[in-house]
Amino acid sequence: MTIFILSVSDQIYSTQRIYKEARRRGHKVEIINHLKCSIKLGDGKPAILYQGKNIIDIPDVIIPRIGVSAMKHGATVVKEFEINGVYSTASYLGIVNAQNKARTLQIMSRNGLPIPQTVFSVDAENISEQIDLLGGSPVIIKLQEGTHGSGVILAESKKSAMSIIETMHGTNTSILLQEFIKESNSEDIRAFVVNGKIVSSMKRKGLEGDFRSNIHKGGSGHKVTLTAEEEKIAIKAAQYLELPIAGVDMIRSKRGPLLIEVNSTPGLQGIEAYTKDNIAKAIVKFLEEKCSNKILKTES
Repeated sequence: MTIFILSVSDQIYSTQRIYKEARRRGHKVEIINHLKCSIKLGDGKPAILYQGKNIIDIPDVIIPRIGVSAMKHGATVVKEFEINGVYSTASYLGIVNAQNKARTLQIMSRNGLPIPQTVFSVDAENISEQIDLLGGSPVIIKLQEGTHGSGVILAESKKSAMSIIETMHGTNTSILLQEFIKESNSEDIRAFVVNGKIVSSMKRKGLEGDFRSNIHKGGSGHKVTLTAEEEKIAIKAAQYLELPIAGVDMIRSKRGPLLIEVNSTPGLQGIEAYTKDNIAKAIVKFLEEKCSNKILKTES
């Protein structure tokens, strides 16, 4: 099996883990910087170029490891590979929908999955009413395209919330307002989904005084066993977003688990370190099953 990992660097932990695991299992793997990919259209002869040269040997599979800053171009590259019949572990549509927090929550809500009360609006004249819809302050303010906990603010009072929101509206920044779930106690759960199965899960805890639980913000984590309901929510969320591989984030509330976010490029470093699960192996084995008519013989 020939695999392209789309990643801006070959030194990123997740990229390296998948690369080494796939090589260990006998596959041909290349790390391709999607920012150096170009697409030529017209004359009925579309082509994908890498560093200015046509990619002659199209892979069996691509594994997009695309960050927010390169999302638009990266997703377009993924789409072109899909058009050429290449299987992607994150579909173009899945990447685009997961990158847009409002769109993710729309899809989750429409399909009956539980989410926190949320308001998405660019109406700068009725901010007070929007906060009231969430039950008042405190309120969570999120940038539409933030990641790793960046762009997430807890406004303790209605006055401070209104000030922050007015400032963001003034700079044409797209935001979401969400109710603050106090009982979550600065904790959330990351479920790692591969092909409709939970292959790993951890609970993350924020630093003292920080409501954000992201590992990238200094939080800690440990392996956790999901409830049957949490497993169902995580698997359904990945399915609805058309993401064979996904990181699904949830919090535990008095109302039960609430889905917060779905990541189309979930990192492996934190969750593998805290759980000791070999997620990279699970990913490669899934691809072997998916492309079983093309794979090389491998050892379990």
